[in-house]
Amino acid sequence: MSRLSELQQVASGFCSSPEMFLKKMEATNLGIFPLLSFCIEVYHHVKVDCSVITCKRRLKDLLLQSDNHFCADCGAPDPKWASANIGVFICLKCCGVHRSLGTHISKVLSVTLDEWSDDEIDAMIEVGGNSSANSIYEAFLPEGVSKPGPNSSNEERTRFIRSKYELQEFLKPSLRITSGKTSSSSLKSSLSTNPFDSFQIPSVSQNLDGIVEFMGILKVKVIKGTNLAIRDMMSSDPYVIVALGKQTAQTTVMKSNLNPVWNEELMLSVPQDFGPIKLSVFDHDTFSANDIMGEAEIDIQPLITSAMAFGDPEMFGNMQIGKWLKSQDNALIDDSIINIVDGKVKQEISLKLQNVESGELQVELEWMPLDQ
Repeated sequence: MSRLSELQQVASGFCSSPEMFLKKMEATNLGIFPLLSFCIEVYHHVKVDCSVITCKRRLKDLLLQSDNHFCADCGAPDPKWASANIGVFICLKCCGVHRSLGTHISKVLSVTLDEWSDDEIDAMIEVGGNSSANSIYEAFLPEGVSKPGPNSSNEERTRFIRSKYELQEFLKPSLRITSGKTSSSSLKSSLSTNPFDSFQIPSVSQNLDGIVEFMGILKVKVIKGTNLAIRDMMSSDPYVIVALGKQTAQTTVMKSNLNPVWNEELMLSVPQDFGPIKLSVFDHDTFSANDIMGEAEIDIQPLITSAMAFGDPEMFGNMQIGKWLKSQDNALIDDSIINIVDGKVKQEISLKLQNVESGELQVELEWMPLDQ
């Protein structure tokens, strides 16, 4: 067993049981000074491991509150998404609408798929759950206005959510923000049992024209790059930007690496009138503009068409359901196969970066429709 593996095993044991930690210490048979050194190493791993476990446990405990068993906006059961800055748990369908508002209004995270920071979890806890948030955001529902249900249309869902969070039409009038500045001072005093220190009200837009209807969410897993172009003296510091329409998401920067392995999952909401996904690889520079290291486009029509033709993928076993063919008009290295894998529609894609001397990119797409 390697030193790192040994430390991680001991640290993990301490997080679940201090008694196990003591037994591990006895089993080392070390002298006092080596033992102290070993304890110091374990301490640093314990801090990291326990921090991750504690974050997940706190989020899980909050989700177990009875009011968080249902979507804050439509009442659909078992929500698996959340708006970290608003402080509510939401379903997949409402998640798509929240994403369309922009992260300055609603920062959407998956309860199970995304990594949460301590600050984000603290903000959720301080709000107090769906009931506490709704007591503010839905305090003054006008007569004749009702919340959407789990099976409501996307247009009805969109209008309600934008009115609730962006236009703040259901807030107590004295709490409504009339300028573009963000303020939470009025809201802090409205919940005597919750400090609301991290609660923020987004800026207001009075325009509901051009509502975008979304049909699903696309999970883009940026797996790795191969033989990327050199943009610094001997190497590059690459990162990838994924764009769909006006939405963008970005991977982390990999320092001095021409063959980076990211394995990072990025989320994009797919509108009814969608275009291709655009991937751009850049070299991160601290003191100058970032250099382009190639780009490519992904046609998501084959994926969505195949997924819609088969309906609920959980009803089928693992199988191929479609294919995006390599041609002179696209950046595919090989034909891209669309499969149902463990009840999910996925597509593996290998791309040759365009407008650059070298470089390949491997990604995986997963389609999640809003009507399931």
